[in-house]
Amino acid sequence: MPNWSRWVRNGTLPVLLLVVFFIMLFQFYSRTDRRATEDISTMAAQVRAGSVESIAVAQDQVNLTVRLKSGEELISRKERTSSVPDTLKTLGVPEDKLAAVRISVEDASMWGNVLTIATGLLPLLVFGGFIFFMLRQAQGGTNQAFSFGKSKARLWTSDKPTVTFADVAGVEEAKQELTEVVEFLKEPQKFIALGARIPKGVLMVGPPGCGKTLMARAIAGEAGVPFFSISGSEFVEMFVGVGASRVRDLFEQAKKHSPCIVFIDEIDAVGRHRGAGLGGSHDEREQTLNQMLVEMDGFDTDTNVIIVAATNRPDILDPALLRPGRFDRQVVIDRPDMRGRLEILKIHARGKPLAEDVNLEAVAKLSIGFSGADIENLVNESAILAARRNRKSISRQDFIHSFEKIVAGPERRSRSKSREELEIVAYHEAGHALVAHLLPHCDPVYKVTVISRGMAGGYTMPLPREDTSFMYKDKLEEDLAFMLGGRAAEEIIFGDITTGASNDLERTTKIARSMVTQYGMSDRLGPLTFGVKEELIFLGRDIGEQRNYSEEVAREIDREVRGIITRAHEKATELLTSQKHVLIIIAERLMEIETLDQEDFENLVGTPKAVEIAA
Repeated sequence: MPNWSRWVRNGTLPVLLLVVFFIMLFQFYSRTDRRATEDISTMAAQVRAGSVESIAVAQDQVNLTVRLKSGEELISRKERTSSVPDTLKTLGVPEDKLAAVRISVEDASMWGNVLTIATGLLPLLVFGGFIFFMLRQAQGGTNQAFSFGKSKARLWTSDKPTVTFADVAGVEEAKQELTEVVEFLKEPQKFIALGARIPKGVLMVGPPGCGKTLMARAIAGEAGVPFFSISGSEFVEMFVGVGASRVRDLFEQAKKHSPCIVFIDEIDAVGRHRGAGLGGSHDEREQTLNQMLVEMDGFDTDTNVIIVAATNRPDILDPALLRPGRFDRQVVIDRPDMRGRLEILKIHARGKPLAEDVNLEAVAKLSIGFSGADIENLVNESAILAARRNRKSISRQDFIHSFEKIVAGPERRSRSKSREELEIVAYHEAGHALVAHLLPHCDPVYKVTVISRGMAGGYTMPLPREDTSFMYKDKLEEDLAFMLGGRAAEEIIFGDITTGASNDLERTTKIARSMVTQYGMSDRLGPLTFGVKEELIFLGRDIGEQRNYSEEVAREIDREVRGIITRAHEKATELLTSQKHVLIIIAERLMEIETLDQEDFENLVGTPKAVEIAA
């Protein structure tokens, strides 16, 4: 059976209908009678000559069909006022000749008349049907064309099951700020009595995956008022003016449902700095932003509509959008701390069978730096892993393996290594682990392995002791030594170096340059920053760095970066040289059992302590 919908989409069916229509039209209008057409006087002459056998008169008494004795047929027409015999007598046909001709009147049937009429109307019917069919097919597209200026916001009402604040954890301060917004809508008199003004807008700011959209869904569940949800990218289309029209339509709908909440996700799609777009002052995004600014705080301010927006790039938003009266509050939703991660784990582990050896507090300590989305993924990956191993509950090992998979990538045990390659990887990772173990400010070693994960041939995973927001200079310098420990171990053991330290060198160079140019940690250059980042707001990313310093200062920066890395490398080399026998023990153990966890590693080398290096 033909696929009609596909034929309509690719244009095949309309073309076929047009071809059929023109063929039928051609056949209808080319269906002329091929018989000879004679004048009535010529026909009368042939009757006088005795050549006519019969005359058939059509029902209309005008059209005549003349059959000659030779078998040929002619057609003719007469006047409507007289009969055929009278017409022929008038033209001089004698009575005897007229009596020899058989004259009959054709009685056309009803079906013949219908067929004649239908045949005449058939081209018009086909053409009309084709037009009707094409209009029906284009109806959806036409409706869409006329609805370009309509808002695509989804309306959520209180009768739908939604998320509440009980389903959100790890952001207690943000939850409190947004709870007040809900109370404004539920009990406005409580605040109006004190002269308080309801906030016009709340902007939620934070890294990806920290729960901004989830918080918006919780607001919708708690407020009990109409809730409009739309993405910033849904405002802008290829046609000029559509974005501004959709903003107007959105606020018109919101005013009709007042009091209500409008949530705009990823508002940076339309809220970027004006004048920075590729389209100049006539950029469609700027038209949309201008309309949004007017709607949020224009002359018509007597509305009970609260705008809640979310973004992870507040630095590129237009200042006019961030001023009080538009977005009165900025709520930071950051990565959760230890207690927050524990609460998030409890929420995502709700309803999942956990084994007795699972300690969610230990998992929370393990997942330092994880966002809410990362923690949800950790729990889900653990459940998938338990199901893959045909277990009825999620064990502690499932959480550990899932954590390592998220951080370092999937395990690749099938990747074979030669004895020489295995030895290089073992000493490289042992160098990292031993330097981290010996330096007091480095994070404790959580795991060392020579099993490939992701793109790495092996890895050493340090685990921070606690959450921290700042880094000391001493710690950064010791972290550099830790990163260069693998390369230093290769030099000490093999007297040569490999490409295995390429990623380590890239990271150390980046950190050392940041220490000099951004953090002011250079004794020679002092507490200064160097370079101004050039950012294209339209793209939302850095495109380069503008130098605001001389060539002489640039050379000093290079010397300082090189000096920091050189000192870190020398520190790692001295540590490993003085503890070479321990380095060999760790590497041999790794080649034997492939993986050392934190307990095995500390049993092998002792508890962490600093080793004094003579100057």
